[in-house]
Amino acid sequence: MFDEVAKWIQEVTRLNAEHQFKILFSALAIFLLWMLRRVVKRIVWYNTENPGVRYRWNKGIGYTYIILLTLILLRVWFRPSWNVMQFLALVSAALTIALQDLVRSFAGWLYLLWKRPFFVGDRIQIDNDIVGDVIDIRAFKFSLNEVGNWVHADQSTGRVMHVPNSVVLNKTITNFTEGFHYIWSELPVLVTFESNWKEAKKVLTEIANQHSEKVSKRAESRLKEASKKYMLFYHKLTPIVYTSVKDCGVLLTLRFLVEPRRRRGCEEAMWEDILDAFNDRKDIDFAYPTQRFYDNATEGKKGLTPPV
Repeated sequence: MFDEVAKWIQEVTRLNAEHQFKILFSALAIFLLWMLRRVVKRIVWYNTENPGVRYRWNKGIGYTYIILLTLILLRVWFRPSWNVMQFLALVSAALTIALQDLVRSFAGWLYLLWKRPFFVGDRIQIDNDIVGDVIDIRAFKFSLNEVGNWVHADQSTGRVMHVPNSVVLNKTITNFTEGFHYIWSELPVLVTFESNWKEAKKVLTEIANQHSEKVSKRAESRLKEASKKYMLFYHKLTPIVYTSVKDCGVLLTLRFLVEPRRRRGCEEAMWEDILDAFNDRKDIDFAYPTQRFYDNATEGKKGLTPPV
């Protein structure tokens, strides 16, 4: 029965027995490896609900499937007498010329696997144009959950961007979450010249310390770990308020540490406390662009007023 089927296939396809065997063996290998891949993925999905663990297993299974299938097909279709390395060298040269962008993207993927400038889950910025959270890394492209653009305060837009891996070779990649895991943020508060700016500065410092006490302690331990890999050091990790003068008031700039993804929530909580605190103070008022007439003779300092 099998011989008759083989003869029928040979008559229809005009292929000899050797090529028939190679085709059937290749199809069987593809099917069995595909089934094994699905079984292993189901086992992983059944045993864990952690998205990070599932993602890493999924990527590892996919790469293993491709490598094993490639090795099997090479072993089946290439004769032992062939110089496989020469053949691969010729194919690589042809692909390098014809598919330069894809080759550069694949080289970028190898760089990502080797140097690890960012991982899935990190927030990165490419030059000054693209900001997002890394949600997938593949052989030719990585995907970002876009952050910013028309949405303020470093929050997601909901769009997914697919970026070629080649950008990691010739673009500046800024990682928000690598090493230190915290960023410095600033909150500008403008009060009038007539306000008691020294008391306003004390109020801002107290509010910042309330919100950043735990963050500063965690940041200190993170900084020690990061200093083992990078030349990172800060003399002060606690919040600080800087004083400067603008044309319409005294600018008090509150500088504090915050986790990148909690920046907007932290600023909101601080602003609510600042509004409540300034509302209870009669000697502190917010400043905003206004127009006023100033009479130096009556309003200026007595020692500096011109003679009448």
